[in-house]
Amino acid sequence: MQVKQISVFLENKSGRLAEVTAILGRENINIRALSIADTTDFGILRLIVNRPEEANRALKKEGFMVSETEVLAAEVPDHPGGLAQVLSVLSEAGVNIEYLYAFIEKSSADALVIFRVENCSAATQTLRDKGINVLSGEEVYAL
Repeated sequence: MQVKQISVFLENKSGRLAEVTAILGRENINIRALSIADTTDFGILRLIVNRPEEANRALKKEGFMVSETEVLAAEVPDHPGGLAQVLSVLSEAGVNIEYLYAFIEKSSADALVIFRVENCSAATQTLRDKGINVLSGEEVYAL
């Protein structure tokens, strides 16, 4: 039920991000969300794509270091304090968030936030118990 995130290790040099996106484009893999964390020497590109297994294979074939991680995708009200409400639910349940990133759909009143947590199943149940919609991988890939 969780969302598969692809993480790609990138040297911090011109053209590497373009190369990754070109490979995915050639394979007809659509990027749904992304985040980059970088240092002066390298970066970690985190991607949610519509076909994570194929993306993993295609990037590894081209020599990129790739890993897959389970994350969860929750709908968060797109208004001031919306994220604070969801984070409060997780905090009260003792859920540790390693990182998160978000994107907004034009046709929705909610943002979609991607959470990396220690225990996706427990965090998912905590959110659902409080009426917060957590999307399946298939739902996110189809956006």
